[in-house]
Amino acid sequence: MRKILVFITFSLIHWNILAQWTPQMVATKSNFRAVHTVNTKICWVGGSQGTFVKTNDGGKSWQVGKVANADSLDFRDVHAFDGNTAILMSAGEAEKGKAKIYKTNDGGQTWEIVFETQEKGVFLDGIAFWDRKNGIAFGDPIEGKFYVLTTKDGGQSWQRIPPERLPSVQDGEAAFAASGTAIVTAGQANAWIGTGGGSMGRVIYTQDRGMTWWVSPTPIKAGKSSGIFGLNFWNKDTGIAVGGDYLQIQDNSPNVSITYNGGRSWDILTTTKPSGLKEAVAIYGKNILIAVGNGTTYSKDFGKTWTQIDETIFHSLSFSGKTGFAVGAKGIICKFDDSILKE
Repeated sequence: MRKILVFITFSLIHWNILAQWTPQMVATKSNFRAVHTVNTKICWVGGSQGTFVKTNDGGKSWQVGKVANADSLDFRDVHAFDGNTAILMSAGEAEKGKAKIYKTNDGGQTWEIVFETQEKGVFLDGIAFWDRKNGIAFGDPIEGKFYVLTTKDGGQSWQRIPPERLPSVQDGEAAFAASGTAIVTAGQANAWIGTGGGSMGRVIYTQDRGMTWWVSPTPIKAGKSSGIFGLNFWNKDTGIAVGGDYLQIQDNSPNVSITYNGGRSWDILTTTKPSGLKEAVAIYGKNILIAVGNGTTYSKDFGKTWTQIDETIFHSLSFSGKTGFAVGAKGIICKFDDSILKE
């Protein structure tokens, strides 16, 4: 969603991080909204001004790099396979040369443009993969249908799904390129896209890698600046959506919805604590949820109740097992300390 570009003003950092988040020493002030924790050692981060960051040693040291000729780009999503191979997605108006996907096979030393378009109206919002070969990316609607791409060769090439296969959008409906988690995958063929901007937050989903699509409403309210910001699924049946309003980040409206049937129906569970906008939600270990945005919160009962960790503002987070990193504005990267969950 193009309006998310002004959302950077949301980044008035509450730098009162408690013991649960350990700040990482990273030599950049770029703004971060993209993070992928591959395993206990490897994590990649994408940011503004064509910046990427990665660690190969669990955060003991970080490499800061720039993609050549990409200083004007804002990388809002990243997917990595290992310490050498990663994909970065740039969010921005295609007609201004900002709708691009890059891939590296040498740890970030060089990057290749694997997709770009200047088609008016295209604005990429997120990418996700089922495995090392098969992936999906999407952007805001063009002529009433979301712009969806798939790859079958590890992101080396991308093909657009015919728009007639996709459901029509509501007036004003789009997605938020806020955390790289508005699109997620699970299993061998399932994918879900969370939306906002319309009359209600909806989830568009496929069970066959984009060949056919369905859409379901959620109880999360939506509007020009509100809707679903982040999704996560334990498996192909059970998933969670979080959201809110980026212009009213402390609004205490219910901001969590869950599905037990693969996205066909969604129910409101509760409001997170602290309340307000939540941009991303991740799974710690096997069953604990951690959500970030206007403060960090966790749930040990699949989202029925939430416990506040702190008030720190992060834009996204990613976990591999019990190892996780969160990112925010002005070069903020933090590693999660799980001591609070062991009490």
